[in-house]
Amino acid sequence: MPPLFEEIDSQHSPLGQISLRKRRMPAFGDRDIYEVKLGDEFLMSSMFVEAEEALSTLGLAAVQGDTLSVVVGGLGLGYTAVAALKDERISELLVVDAIETVIGWHRNEQVPLGKILNADQRNRYVLGSFFDLATDPDQGFDPDSAGKLFDAILLDIDHSPTEFLNSANASFYTTDNLALMAQQLKPGGVFAMWSQNLPEAPFEALLKTVFQSVDSHVVSFYNPFQGGESTNSVYVCVKA
Repeated sequence: MPPLFEEIDSQHSPLGQISLRKRRMPAFGDRDIYEVKLGDEFLMSSMFVEAEEALSTLGLAAVQGDTLSVVVGGLGLGYTAVAALKDERISELLVVDAIETVIGWHRNEQVPLGKILNADQRNRYVLGSFFDLATDPDQGFDPDSAGKLFDAILLDIDHSPTEFLNSANASFYTTDNLALMAQQLKPGGVFAMWSQNLPEAPFEALLKTVFQSVDSHVVSFYNPFQGGESTNSVYVCVKA
C-alpha cells in the first residue's frame, strides 16, 4: 500500500524553506494530493485547482485574435499553465517563477503536470521575479527578446492584492507599476489575476486607473474540508 504521506523534496529558497509533499486521503477518493508549503504556510494544493484553471480560461476568453503570446506569473503546481496551453491559439507561453526549485520540480517531473508542460514546445520556463520583470518594460519578460509585447499576462503569486507572499510585492499594486506592466501588453491585451478573496472594490478602482475595462469573476468550488462551497476571484482587465 502506498504511504499516506511523503515529502518529495525540501529546499531553501529566497523566500524560505519550500517543500513539495504528496498525501493520500482515503476519505476523498484515495487519490494523490500534491501540496506546496513555504515554511509553515500552505501555498497550494492539487485538491483545489478550479480557480487556477479559471484564471487561464477567463483571461484568455477576453483576448481577441490568434497566434497568442502569453505570460503566466507563478508556476505553482502548473495548473494555470496547462489550462492556458489548452487554448489552441497560443503560440508561446512563458511561465515566470522566482524560485528555481519550483521550476526544477516540473523539469524533473516530480509533479504530475511537469510531463505535460515539458512535452509542449510552446511552453518555456523563465527564472526570475515576475514583479521585477513586470516593471521593467525595456527588458520585459522574455530574456531572449527585450521589450517584447504580449497578448495576455496571467498572474497568480500573491494570496490577494492586499495579502502578499512577500511583503516586497506590495509596491507592485500601484497605478505606476501596473501601468509599467501594461506597457508590455499589445493594444487590447489582457491582464488577469487570481485572488483567494472575493472581489475588492478598492483594487477594482485601482485597476480602472490603468485598464479600459475591469471585470471581476467569482469562482466557486466544493471544499470537502468545510463540507461546502469555497470561493476565489479572478480579475480580468483589458488594455485600451
